[in-house]
Parts: sequence; C-alpha cells; structure tokens
Amino acid sequence: MRVGTGAAALIACLSLAACDGREESAIDNLANGANAVQVENSFRAEAQAALEPLKPPEPGTPGGLPDDRTPLEEGSIDPKGPQGAAQVVQGYYGLLEARRFDDAQDLWNDESAVGAEEDEVFARRFRNFSEIHANVGAPGQMEGAAGSLYVVVPVQVYGRIAANGKPWYRLRQVTLRRANDVPGSSKADRRWHIEAIGPYVAPVEGETDNAVVGNGSE
Repeated sequence: MRVGTGAAALIACLSLAACDGREESAIDNLANGANAVQVENSFRAEAQAALEPLKPPEPGTPGGLPDDRTPLEEGSIDPKGPQGAAQVVQGYYGLLEARRFDDAQDLWNDESAVGAEEDEVFARRFRNFSEIHANVGAPGQMEGAAGSLYVVVPVQVYGRIAANGKPWYRLRQVTLRRANDVPGSSKADRRWHIEAIGPYVAPVEGETDNAVVGNGSE
C-alpha cells in the first residue's frame, strides 16, 4: 500500500508521541478522510502547546540581563550612537527568529570570520533549534580605537532545542563596530556591524572598556 508524504510524516510523528489521546484523535481524523497535512499541522500545534514553556530568567537574576534601571532616552535614536547599535542587535535576532539566516548574516562585518562564512555554513549553526528568541539589554558606552568605534550590547538568547523540545537559555554579549567617520570611509563603513558574539562578561565597576569576546553567532 502506498502512503502519501504527509501521511507518512504524520505517522512518524505519532510514533514519537506519548499515549495521551492526541494521536488517537489524529488517526481517527485520517480514517475519516481528513487532509493529512492539516491533521499533521494540528497535531504538531497541540504537541507544541504541551511543551515546557519558555521562561527566560528575569533581569537581575542568575541567567538574566543586568537590571538596568536607567531611563530610556526620549526622542529619535541616533543610528550612529549606542542605541543605534542596540537596534541592529534587535534586528539580527528578529531575523534569526524568522529564520531569515541570509539576511541575519548580512548584519555581520563581511571581513569577520562569521561574516565571511558560506550561507549554508552560517545557517547550519541554528539547525538544532526549533525556536530562537532574544531579549536585548541596554548598550554599553561607545569606545574608540584605531579609527573605529565599538559598542557592546548584552543579550539574553533563548529558544527550544529541536530534538527534544527543551528550553535553552544563554546570556551573551554582542560587540558591534563602525568606522569613526574618518576621511575615506564609506557610508556602509559608518554603519554598525556585528564584529563578535560571545559569553556575557559583567563590567567591572569603574571600568568602561569592553573587550571583544568570542566569534560565535547565536
């Protein structure tokens, strides 16, 4: 007997499900002539709802972002300032959430190790996640070096592991760089680009300098 692709995928999905009644309902719907793809989508939605909810740690708690109570600046955001860098980080993780990996990689410095990767290699970094989300913290102070400006932005990355549906949380920091409006720099050079992503390092009291840490992409 031949089994359609949608039905075969559903049967495979059912074989992994716990015996809680959902799979019997799906099989009944199939037996009554329901569209296999619709049944599979419905079954997956119910299974997703039964998963452990994503609850990233709150700010100021272990695993959470710094509890920064500094009032946000009012008015328009300077795209060349620290808040402009934070907006780039927000956009980056929004693209990852939408699984638009090619567009996300475009926000990296083309000359960085990650920015220079093949598209497939970059996208492969995220294949083990069924969901990717992020909470972006307040950016640090803008620092200058050798004609470039740097800003470090803390990020709480969270998602769901595809293999088992378990929640996943990490506290990271994103280092962004742009040219310091020096003569000969292009408009593209003067935009914020991601230079590196690594483990979050809490600033030492009295220190304003942030080091570039890591070269990951999560």
